[in-house]
Amino acid sequence: MNPYHRTKRFTILALLVAMAITVNVIETKTIPPIAGVFRIGLANIIALVAMKNLGIKEMVIVNGMRVLIGTLMSGTFLGSSFWISFGGVFLSSCLLVLCDYMDSSILFTSILSSIAHSAGQVVIVMFFYNQPLIMVILPYFLALSIPTGLLTGYISKMAIQRIKPMRA
Repeated sequence: MNPYHRTKRFTILALLVAMAITVNVIETKTIPPIAGVFRIGLANIIALVAMKNLGIKEMVIVNGMRVLIGTLMSGTFLGSSFWISFGGVFLSSCLLVLCDYMDSSILFTSILSSIAHSAGQVVIVMFFYNQPLIMVILPYFLALSIPTGLLTGYISKMAIQRIKPMRA
């Protein structure tokens, strides 16, 4: 890969990381959570765009930096919200890798990613607070994950169609 192409990819990756952090902060501060705890996950749009246009490694970087820098900015780094976010992003990223490998549609991928994110967060809450009964809310979270996954998938699909892919 020539230096120009490498610099361009790195610049686009940095912009996607900044966008994911910005969208995450704006969503956290302005859009009230559904049922007091459930967020739409608009920053996942950026992760899907990164995955489809740059690749898996870049998607993992976008997701990881969003959680890391987002919790550093909010003052919750290594606190419960960091680990809850990390659990959701980790499981979601694993599913994104699998869906990319299987060449799944972006809508299907987004829905599965949303479901995995919610499941990962509930599991972390269960262990972090030693509350196995928290699993009772999992079906509700999974049900809410379907429309939010559809929404983020649809927006991602529109964005991906307008961006020239740079996947190696």
